[in-house]
Amino acid sequence: MTDEPSSTMAPHTLSDFTARLPDGTAFDLSTLKGQVVLVVNTASRCGFTPQYAGLEALWQQHREAGFHVLAFPCNQFGAQEPGTADEIASFCTINFGVTFPIMDKVKVNGAEADPLFTWLKHEAPGVLGTEAIKWNFTKFLVDRSGHVVKRYAPNDAPEKIEKDIAALL
Repeated sequence: MTDEPSSTMAPHTLSDFTARLPDGTAFDLSTLKGQVVLVVNTASRCGFTPQYAGLEALWQQHREAGFHVLAFPCNQFGAQEPGTADEIASFCTINFGVTFPIMDKVKVNGAEADPLFTWLKHEAPGVLGTEAIKWNFTKFLVDRSGHVVKRYAPNDAPEKIEKDIAALL
């Protein structure tokens, strides 16, 4: 789960958040300041799970230029992410060769939604202005200043959004 900023100010950029790695270790997102980041809610038993391979390809292709992928497993859609955070990370590495960070499991909708996803959804609403995430593999592209540039639907393959990433790099 990410933590809200300690100050009373509302979060304004990705750097205002802290996420958790599968072992519970804090991951300060301010360490990604100046990088382009793709934040994705993921699931291992989803029809879109093969997108892990495309996300890894984007990461390998652009990481030297300052691009980062962050995957946040979520079990809110069809219970398609039932494993522990460590099991999920292992699955992604073994089956898709994932080397980008797989974060701790989060909720992306509802009263217990992770603060990072609450912010992302507010910054880039979906179709017709709705903020709720509809399914696994919704993606948010964040620019080097830490601002959300665009939200992508689950069926938007990583290859389809590569041009937008490259334009920000």
